[in-house]
Amino acid sequence: MKKAYIALENGEVITGRCRSPGESNGEIVFTTAYTGYEESLTDPSYKKQVLTFSYTLIGNYGVREDRFESDAIQPEAAIARNFTRDIKTWFDGTDKPAIDNIETRDIVRLIREEGAMKCGIAAGESATPKKAKEELRDCVGMSDRENINELAHRDKEVVYGAGNETDVLLVDCGAKDSIITSLVERNACVKLIPCVDATIDRIDELNPDIVFISNGPGDPAYFETVEGIVDDVIGDIPLAGICLGQQIIARGVGGETEKMEFGHRGVNQPVIDEESKQVVMTTQNHGYSVAEPGYLTVTQRNVNDDTIEGIGSTELDVITRQYHPEANPGPHDSLGFFDDVLSLAD
Repeated sequence: MKKAYIALENGEVITGRCRSPGESNGEIVFTTAYTGYEESLTDPSYKKQVLTFSYTLIGNYGVREDRFESDAIQPEAAIARNFTRDIKTWFDGTDKPAIDNIETRDIVRLIREEGAMKCGIAAGESATPKKAKEELRDCVGMSDRENINELAHRDKEVVYGAGNETDVLLVDCGAKDSIITSLVERNACVKLIPCVDATIDRIDELNPDIVFISNGPGDPAYFETVEGIVDDVIGDIPLAGICLGQQIIARGVGGETEKMEFGHRGVNQPVIDEESKQVVMTTQNHGYSVAEPGYLTVTQRNVNDDTIEGIGSTELDVITRQYHPEANPGPHDSLGFFDDVLSLAD
């Protein structure tokens, strides 16, 4: 059996089985979802992270590209109790390690007790604990400002649903494909631009009906370019955001964000609406949250820990969600969010 080693920031080294060889590093996090592994492993929000699955068997219903959220595996590595051959085959040739034969519940408990932490990974014939520790020393985790240019899902402007009724400018900070699909299905023309190109001059040139800031990985404090356009467009153009997008919008209106101890990653997070008091189950994948919403109003909160799940303003035509209304994977309780967003253009 080929060995694999995970060197953790707390000094612990975990030994497992190599299912796909490679050396990498990142912030180790966990998801409680027991389905949707194809969507999770292709979600750009997992860049710079090592994804641990708490569910014991990953790959039990195969791998289908029509479920992908991007065109590649996004986490720096993946860990499970058991990966099937389908997962092994998928990872082959990617240079991204896949490791199993590990009691992932122990990793989950460790992260819950000590918080998300950096890790280094070495897997394959030449893997050693020393190589894993060397990877750990090179790890910058989620605090690498220099890699913002790499975080966008696409590196050029793309148009989806050309000719549709409502023009939505999607600022790509790591957008999931299903966000685009959810908008196009509702008769929106989605003009996507990479986050590094999101300037007020470009927005004025495109003249959208709505500006939509996407999800993505990393510290929202590092997206100063996108944060700057919030102040430029708010009150003039309807504004929406999901996940990282909510955090950036909050910062753009004088709010504050903070790193969470171990984040929310899973498909069963309950969220309550402040006005209707209705509770919906949501899909979430974030390690940062809004601490203060600036001059916007808190509209939704997490039932478990009271963190802010939605902010907005009727007068300024702003609506955001911290969770993923498009799901994929997860429940469809909150798909109506996209109808609410497009109604801002009426």
